[in-house]
Amino acid sequence: MRIIGIDPGTAILGWGVLDSGAGTPTAVGYGAITTLAKQPAPERLLVLHRELSVLLAHHRPAAAAVEELFFSRNVTTALAVGQARGVVLLTLAQAGIPIFEYKPLVVKQAVVGYGGADKRQMQEMVRLTLNLATAPRPDDVADALAIALCHAYNAPMLARVQAAEG
Repeated sequence: MRIIGIDPGTAILGWGVLDSGAGTPTAVGYGAITTLAKQPAPERLLVLHRELSVLLAHHRPAAAAVEELFFSRNVTTALAVGQARGVVLLTLAQAGIPIFEYKPLVVKQAVVGYGGADKRQMQEMVRLTLNLATAPRPDDVADALAIALCHAYNAPMLARVQAAEG
């Protein structure tokens, strides 16, 4: 199954695409969509929508894993991330891609085995798991790959539960 993981953000939106099957997941592609701080918010959101649409058409994921919004002390940042997240969810829904959302704690537990893992630990575990020469940069890209890994680990169980529910 091909999975796209997304770490939403207005300035930097991290993305990572994995193929997951019987063996260890493998990275197909990863990177970041960036917008300029001087651009008005509507233009930045439009850039995110357009570029994500291109990525989805190119990689054709069967599922999308998106980081859930967590509450921040910085209200301005939380609102900007919420706007970017809305664009991501809309773009995925328009493409007909099933969406799975994961809290940062759940991603850390799935990938590192510890919910209090720091950025460096996450990056290193993503690098080791996907057999990458270097840790993905910026942090948002490593986070997106971690979110995709989290779904790769959870998808088989979710499929069994869905099958059992009929």
